[in-house]
Amino acid sequence: MHRSLKPLTVVAMSLLWASMAQAQTADDIVEKHLAAIGGRAVLSKATSEIATGSVVVSTQGMDLSGSVEIYRKAPNKTRSFIRLDLSAVGGTELTVDQRCDGKTGFVSNSMQGDREITGAQLQAMLNNTFPSTLLNYKEEGGKVELVGKDKVGDRAVHVLVYTPKAGPAGRLFFDTETYDVLRTVVSVNVPEAGGEVEQTADVGDFRTVSGMRMPFRVTTISAIQTVSITVAKVEINVPIDDAMFARPVVK
Repeated sequence: MHRSLKPLTVVAMSLLWASMAQAQTADDIVEKHLAAIGGRAVLSKATSEIATGSVVVSTQGMDLSGSVEIYRKAPNKTRSFIRLDLSAVGGTELTVDQRCDGKTGFVSNSMQGDREITGAQLQAMLNNTFPSTLLNYKEEGGKVELVGKDKVGDRAVHVLVYTPKAGPAGRLFFDTETYDVLRTVVSVNVPEAGGEVEQTADVGDFRTVSGMRMPFRVTTISAIQTVSITVAKVEINVPIDDAMFARPVVK
């Protein structure tokens, strides 16, 4: 009797070991992602980024095109400047200048005026650290949780929930082969929209610049509008004056 049981016991343990070996944790996925986009050594030396390209904003049945400039400086200074051509709808130009100096946020809209960015929207900007939110998320009090698998287009993805120390949590969709983040989903309170808005950002056209892998195509979709950005040029570790991120001084 004992002789017949031994092979069964060995087989059962072998299957259990194989299952355990194949299991991945949220931390495993994060580390593979960081390795895929350049590795900790390269990412930890990144100090700034300037990206320029074109943008199309689709809203209320209209497609408005223009240019976009994006500035980022470690740890969490950001600025985006958009110019949209309104000639197709009888206007001239719309500009949107959004800034975060690492403590406060501000947006200037040539049609809607200026306002301070506060609350959850500001906290989401502060959480968007350069070059990757996931690089030091534990030290900053955040956590990640693996919640399952899904698909983005025809790509299988791991789905993680990232919960920062403060501010809105978000879902991250990691390609199961390349470990690129193909999609992010987050809900943020946007006063211009009258409340909470869920934003889905799909990215693609990954390229390597200065040892860092990054998307050159970003499409952000919400119930209000779709913003499609095509990046033409990226510069890494270039000097950026802190004044670029500060609220303009009114003279």
